[in-house]
Amino acid sequence: MDIEKFLREITAISGLSGREKLVAEYARESFLPYTDEAEIDDMYNMVVVHRGAEGGARIMICAHMDEIGMVVSKIEDDGSLRIWKSGGVDPRVLPASRVIVKGENGSLLGVVGAKAPHLLTPDEQKRNYSLDELYVDVGLDKESAEKQIRIGAEVTFEPILTKLGNGCLASKTMDDRACVGMMLECAEILSKRKTWANVYFTASSQEEVGSKGAETAAFRLNPDLAIAIDVTHGPVNGAPPDSTYPLNKLCLTKAPLIQKKLYERIIETADKLHIGVSRGVSGGDTYTDSDNIQFARDGIPTALIELPLKYMHTSVETLSLSTLHDGARLLAEFCSAIEAGWEEELWS
Repeated sequence: MDIEKFLREITAISGLSGREKLVAEYARESFLPYTDEAEIDDMYNMVVVHRGAEGGARIMICAHMDEIGMVVSKIEDDGSLRIWKSGGVDPRVLPASRVIVKGENGSLLGVVGAKAPHLLTPDEQKRNYSLDELYVDVGLDKESAEKQIRIGAEVTFEPILTKLGNGCLASKTMDDRACVGMMLECAEILSKRKTWANVYFTASSQEEVGSKGAETAAFRLNPDLAIAIDVTHGPVNGAPPDSTYPLNKLCLTKAPLIQKKLYERIIETADKLHIGVSRGVSGGDTYTDSDNIQFARDGIPTALIELPLKYMHTSVETLSLSTLHDGARLLAEFCSAIEAGWEEELWS
């Protein structure tokens, strides 16, 4: 499998929260060679299944595929586009960005502009731009823009995957399509193994606006246990050291919502495979799909594995490809080792 090619292609597809259909279709085609069945539900969650034994445990592995971005809120008299955010977009990273606007007859390349520093008032120079001070310029006048662009049109960062040193990759939307890639590698490994457990790989929708897809998928699948995989913060100069984790290790988070025995079993599996892990702590919610999966139906034992990346929610989210590979191996070994009687260990 060429995981770099997969990441290049899946991160290039526009898929804001609630508009993930094209991403889901691409993911489904990518998983089909390694799984037994695949579907896309009404929420645009993509679910593919690795079949184990009849009556075997049902394991849900979940990574979200939606992305942050913007939508067009107004077309100005000069043809420029005002925008509003979809998900956690920070206006400070937008000026001078290249973006893609989804037009009625195809995509349009645009740039995010604002008043030049020379034109700012003394008061404006003391603060950052706010979203209502930014606009997207696609080079069209108002009449032409109105023919091609509708209010509510998707606006996403231009997809450019950049190879850096030491096996690092940078791109938009690595949060969390890199973890969809981790699931894909895991599915490839499991396709060559017989397992007792049945594994439901779920690329969920609408995580960036409250983990809506994971909640509905978990209710429908009704798994016996679940593992959510998402990104966390990598080390950045000046960031609080207890809030970031090295790129070369997976992060395992302990929190009130994380099932203790699942957490311990994943740690033991990582040790067995000689995979380095960092240990994170949350005093409450993790703000990942694990929170909502936990509360589906009458409760689902859930754990969380996180992939560190730098510059989250920007167009240059940066990660280590070797750590992604480690995550795939860890997930595959964990699922392979689940055997009959696992419930006794889980609750003992």
